[in-house]
Amino acid sequence: MTPSVADLRALWPELIVAGAALVIMVWGTFMVQDRQSPLRWATTLALIAALSETLALGADARALFGGMYSRDAAALVLQTIALGGAVMAVWLSGDYVERTRLEAGEFYALVLVAALGTMVMAAGSDLIMIFLGLETLSIPLYVLAAYARDDLRSQEAGMKYFLLGAFSSVFFLYGIALIYGVTGSTSLVRLGAVAASDSIMLRIGIGLLLIGLAFKAAVVPFHAWAPDVYEGAPLPVTAYMSVIAKVGAFAALLRVFPGTLGAQTAQWAGALALLSILTMVLGNFAALLQTNLKRLLAYSSIAHTGFMMIGVAAGTRQGAWGVAFYLFAYTFMTLGAFAVLLMLERRGEEADQITDLTGLASRSPSLAAAMAVCMVSLAGLPPTAGFIAKFYVFAAALDAGQTALAVLGVLASVVSAYFYLRVAYTMFTGEPQGDVSFAGGRWVAAALAVAVIGVLALGVFPAPVTAFVQQLGQALR
Repeated sequence: MTPSVADLRALWPELIVAGAALVIMVWGTFMVQDRQSPLRWATTLALIAALSETLALGADARALFGGMYSRDAAALVLQTIALGGAVMAVWLSGDYVERTRLEAGEFYALVLVAALGTMVMAAGSDLIMIFLGLETLSIPLYVLAAYARDDLRSQEAGMKYFLLGAFSSVFFLYGIALIYGVTGSTSLVRLGAVAASDSIMLRIGIGLLLIGLAFKAAVVPFHAWAPDVYEGAPLPVTAYMSVIAKVGAFAALLRVFPGTLGAQTAQWAGALALLSILTMVLGNFAALLQTNLKRLLAYSSIAHTGFMMIGVAAGTRQGAWGVAFYLFAYTFMTLGAFAVLLMLERRGEEADQITDLTGLASRSPSLAAAMAVCMVSLAGLPPTAGFIAKFYVFAAALDAGQTALAVLGVLASVVSAYFYLRVAYTMFTGEPQGDVSFAGGRWVAAALAVAVIGVLALGVFPAPVTAFVQQLGQALR
């Protein structure tokens, strides 16, 4: 297989990100520790350039590299979400990285490589390509989780994530091996052609693929890593990880299930619906008991994975693009919540307790209002992006005849309203904590502003983004 010029031209966004990662890592080694802010600008420009090139390539379906890679509407939508989230994560990270004197060059290079892995997963149309994307996404996140080398919690988070992540990769690889043994190929097209067979080996292989991807998305019962890793990792890493890993995992899930196995929806929809229910229930009820905001947002992430799994379990076009819209909304509202935390510090450390937000409204009404908007959106209340996102996936479940799944999703949302609104209530009551001060700079404030605007815009005017993500449903037909 010899790549053509057209193949390389269509791969230009990925090449920009990969090249920028190499340049920034080398450039950072020659810069003084206290003067590494140009790296943030360079990383942002590289991501924006890749995003612009992705949008310029459009949604015209093209099979690249012998059918292993697809430049289509699904890749366009999912890569747009990944790159946009990466840009916001870079804005959130810069002040923290400089304040804590972490190596900026390596940090931004790892952020770029993780984004590259998600882009590969979004466009992969071969199991080997998806696996390469999965590892390209995962390995930088293992390192980033342990990036604060002087913090024992960070070291513990990195080790737990690495060990469990490596274990899940074995499941995914073994699933590829079994599928190859049955089909003689790792192509998703070939898998879809023979999926109707009654081969036990093939079904086991598909199940093992699901386990590998479910770990990355933090689907119950493969979620155990998330709370500890979210709590121990540096705050901007937790923010980035919560979004980029989710986009990559659901990109692959959409490619494999509605995209490839859509004709066999009846065979796997029940299993995915069960995983969705377990994930929603555990994520929401466990979050009720949390006092640490990073752990609360970890269980929140698990719960939202369950809501997104509703769209995958529906197995329809509407379910697929509903998940894509949900990923857009989730990116804005989650990064917005983390941006507020990055604007605060407690005695030079992370202000990651719910009590740290006590009385915040009396000190900074705008910051409290921004956090309240994000919490309301995470709870799925109108007029925010979270409400529209949940409406789309619930509607997809109803149209697919999965009424019970939609009803349970609504009930889980009711439970989640308690702990999200508890955070908002804390900010508008009580006396401010004397040891909590403001720490974020203009970059974090800009990311927060974009997040809040995105949450409200998607809630009030969802039509443009809805039309954009509906292309994904057509591509995965």
